[in-house]
Amino acid sequence: MPSQLTIKDYIHESQLTLNRTVLALVVIGLLFAALIGRLTWLQVVSYAHYQELAQDNRVKIEPLVPTRGLIVDRHGRRLAENLPAFSLELTPELVDDLETTLAALGELVEISDSDLERFRKLVARQPNFERLPLRFRLTDDELARLAVSRHRFPGVDVQARLDRHYPYGPALAHALGYVSRINVEELQTLDPINYRGSTHVGKLGVEKAYEALLHGEVGLQEVEVNAQGRELRVLEQAAPVPGQDLRLALDVDVQAAAIAALDGRRGAVVAIDVTDGGVLALVSEPAHDPNLFVHGISRKDYAELTGSKARPLFNRALVGRYPPGSTIKPFMGLAGRATGATTPGKRKYCPGFYQLEGREHKYRDWKKQGHGPVDLETAITQSCAVYFYNLANELGIDRIHDYLVGFGFGRPTGIDVGGESGGLLPSRAWKRAARNLPWYPGETLITGIGQGFMQATPLQLAVATAQLARGGLALTPRMVLEPAPPPPTRPPPSVAINPDHFRLIVGAMTDVVHGARGTARRIGKGAEYRIAGKTGTAQVFTVAQEEEYEEKEVAEHLRDHGLFIGFAPADDPRIAVAVVVENGGSGSRSAAPVARVVMDSYLLGNLQ
Repeated sequence: MPSQLTIKDYIHESQLTLNRTVLALVVIGLLFAALIGRLTWLQVVSYAHYQELAQDNRVKIEPLVPTRGLIVDRHGRRLAENLPAFSLELTPELVDDLETTLAALGELVEISDSDLERFRKLVARQPNFERLPLRFRLTDDELARLAVSRHRFPGVDVQARLDRHYPYGPALAHALGYVSRINVEELQTLDPINYRGSTHVGKLGVEKAYEALLHGEVGLQEVEVNAQGRELRVLEQAAPVPGQDLRLALDVDVQAAAIAALDGRRGAVVAIDVTDGGVLALVSEPAHDPNLFVHGISRKDYAELTGSKARPLFNRALVGRYPPGSTIKPFMGLAGRATGATTPGKRKYCPGFYQLEGREHKYRDWKKQGHGPVDLETAITQSCAVYFYNLANELGIDRIHDYLVGFGFGRPTGIDVGGESGGLLPSRAWKRAARNLPWYPGETLITGIGQGFMQATPLQLAVATAQLARGGLALTPRMVLEPAPPPPTRPPPSVAINPDHFRLIVGAMTDVVHGARGTARRIGKGAEYRIAGKTGTAQVFTVAQEEEYEEKEVAEHLRDHGLFIGFAPADDPRIAVAVVVENGGSGSRSAAPVARVVMDSYLLGNLQ
């Protein structure tokens, strides 16, 4: 058979090869151009960004938490300080398996459920490169166990910190407040830059009100670390600015004297420097230990505090609202003289009760047989309720309200730590707005002796007493002396008191303590200075018209509150005091002796 003839198209094959070669060269050229472009992008355009990323592989930026400012009393004694302690902290991005690590750490140190719950919330909220606290105040044994096993836990560190400590414990709890761990809600409001690395913030009292000054300003440092995140050396540092120290007006000795004088009874004591409004003592008993709250109080301890009928968490001095009782009578007397409702020598007969015209209801006096004919001075000295029923009726509720508001009743005092109650000064307009009811004449009478709707805090009573001692010149109470707090945006109004009226009222208040028939004459015995004061007894419940109040037959929690206000020395006032003893009965018996101890402590330096 004839063989087949194969004809090759060399030209076509050469063209095909050339086309493929050109295509390959174009693809290679494009890929090379892309590579050059990418390198240019990385090396030139994005140089700064990737240099920072590369730097972060070996350098970490860490916050330097500022040292919290100290709090001292007027004599420089430390009331809130910082003590060294160690905490267990984790950096989430350096931990391979967070839950496994937490479980393993739990075998070395005690980690409570609340610790884990708080830590997980922080992990969810904070950047994963931030170092977050897991446990505070590690013991020496726990530190030793962690030191031995530290190589097993990359991203886990033991950090030295300064912990807040209150050396006087419960004695100053309601005055200072406390710091505690920052919660999730606070994270939303605090400055994320200045509080970077901070774990605690002021919660109540001075600690909260002056948080901005006490906290300071955060610093930063660049730290070189190895592949496991261990710190090798500090490269650069911007030191933090420590918080400012605060010097309070409080006098620890006066505070201690007040607490000792209360002798375990529920109540409150507020003492004020008449010259400048500095709070010398602010006591609310019973109290709690603020150190329990610094790193999170246990559920058991918190349940005991919240479940106690004595309410140790309740700040009676600032928030407690009590009927002022007869302590209101000196102010009522001033209102009577200022308006002309009572005049010098004007007497009223006290048969032991008072009746409104045409009414059968009897408003009783504490003295069943009555005081007989009394003038204003005698009515204050012997605390004659009938005189002030009559005076209140002549004044009317509107004039009573308008005069007493000038002494700060019914509104906050403006103390620099805030958190106070404004009390209640009733009026015709208030009752209509609050209860949609008319005002009745009988309500005017009981307002005139500090009962009924009227309520005041111990702080308000102390401030009003200090203003009275200053001849009507108003003042704003303050806890902090240095640095001086800014003046109030709305200074309280002063009351113009006629000098003759002032001398009459102060003279009557002095007779309360030093007069032969004064209701607080017991505390005047042996005094090295003259005291102007007024006792008060406030009813906790209303006694029926035909019944008599027998203290021994009444349950303790239903007994009258005892009150006392006063200032000393009477002729050159330096200190004003208000005392409330819950269910203490007569103010002359329960509250007045406490005030005498407080005054002695400040004026004479005697701790009774």
